[in-house]
Amino acid sequence: MDKNVPLIEFRDLVKHFGSVIALSGVSLSVQRGEVMCLLGDNGAGKSTLIKTLSGVHRPTSGEVLVDGHHMTFTSPRDALDAGIATVYQDLAMIPLMSVTRNFFMGREPVKGIWPFRNVDFDHCDAVTREEMLKIGIDVRDPHQAVGTLSGGERQCVAIARAVYFGAKVLILDEPTSALGVAQTSMVLKYIHQVRSKGLGVIFITHNVRHAYAVGDRFTVLNRGKTLGTYAKSDIAIDELQNLMAGGKELQALSSELGGMV
Repeated sequence: MDKNVPLIEFRDLVKHFGSVIALSGVSLSVQRGEVMCLLGDNGAGKSTLIKTLSGVHRPTSGEVLVDGHHMTFTSPRDALDAGIATVYQDLAMIPLMSVTRNFFMGREPVKGIWPFRNVDFDHCDAVTREEMLKIGIDVRDPHQAVGTLSGGERQCVAIARAVYFGAKVLILDEPTSALGVAQTSMVLKYIHQVRSKGLGVIFITHNVRHAYAVGDRFTVLNRGKTLGTYAKSDIAIDELQNLMAGGKELQALSSELGGMV
């Protein structure tokens, strides 16, 4: 496989909901071992793009390429089969179920001969502990309810689950939005670990500082359109913040109000 071919690429994605244009020609690519940060304020089109990338919505027009091959996603399962895993903000976890059950939910390995087959919980527990230890989280009792973990730890469980089950591209939906400083640091460090394994990461956020801490490139969305894509070496954090917040509009408003903005 040519290393210059993106892991995943989206060209001129357009999505209409009736007369509403949610996405208007968005293009995005992710290379191996790269964190692509997708930035935008509320209403920028981030949620629609996430659902289009993960197979929930079918684009009205545009192209999707995985490893250079054209793909059509008709469901989230198609995206998963192509190696694209999405970790949503709500994590899709059941708080009262154990860490192990959440880690293997829907993919439980079984042992024994039919009709006496049952879930191999010993294997599941061992894998869960091992995978969490790899990222510095010691789950002493994998049977503990996942709801007893911190927000950062739950994010890491969700990401570790996706990596273990063969994801090539991780789409992370606002993974640090509801976390404190220490928990945010934990998640950002794990994103760096994932990148070092050669996976591609699409990090969706409205927090420029979190994005700048781990991002390699940054794409800014505004009202369903791409304002530009920038390498980290080409744009300073203040410029990125200004672009995302609508710099020209803020400067104009500041002038009108006599520099109060």
